[in-house]
Amino acid sequence: MAVENHISELSQRHRVLDQKIEKEQSRPLIDDVKLAELKRKKLQLKDEIKRLELTIN
Repeated sequence: MAVENHISELSQRHRVLDQKIEKEQSRPLIDDVKLAELKRKKLQLKDEIKRLELTIN
């Protein structure tokens, strides 16, 4: 059960990062470094979620 809770928490953080990425992309002057960092963090979370999902299946 703890793993499922952790996955849920990571999924929420993933959604928050997605919102931040959308917000950054809608700005007139996009900060490419910030955008790349947000995308990198989002990808790391996605990878971690997938890894955890494989351990419970």
